[in-house]
Amino acid sequence: MARAPGRDRGGRDREERDSEFTEKLVHINRVAKVVKGGKRFGFAALVVVGDLKGRVGFGHGKAREVPEAIRKATEAAKRSLLRVPLRDARTLHHDSEGRHGSGKVVVRSAPAGTGIIAGGAMRAVFEMLGVHDVVAKSLGSTNPYNVVRATFDALKHQENPRAVAARRNKKVSEIVSRRRDGSAAGEAAAEA
Repeated sequence: MARAPGRDRGGRDREERDSEFTEKLVHINRVAKVVKGGKRFGFAALVVVGDLKGRVGFGHGKAREVPEAIRKATEAAKRSLLRVPLRDARTLHHDSEGRHGSGKVVVRSAPAGTGIIAGGAMRAVFEMLGVHDVVAKSLGSTNPYNVVRATFDALKHQENPRAVAARRNKKVSEIVSRRRDGSAAGEAAAEA
């Protein structure tokens, strides 16, 4: 079988520029179906796509050949894009948790210079999202599909301070000052 151009040996960390989006292959799975003449192999690919500016999506594709599976997964990822509000275009606004099945993740905003502290599948999501500083921990399932879905669940809970302020009929400065204090005493002082 000839190797597809632009693929590295392990098939992982495949990045490709396509218009405004960058894609990253997170996981590839080979499955075998036993038939009369022997085994028939198929491939399943998990791809994360993002514009590095706050939009990210993931997709799953299956096919008999690896490039076709990756193409299908990329198309599925572009159809399921999620916009995530970022603070200073480098980190998340607040901490959040997400879960899918037995996979649970905790994502936390981080100060400048921290970098992306996250493992495998979560790292790919944050890189494609354009986050530069984040601390994340995956608990429970190590299955990349569950970890990616749990990460997206955590990102769906991210809210912009402007939206929160509008919903509560408060000023943005009140919401942001509470975030900086981070303690119940700070909240009580702001209420008084």
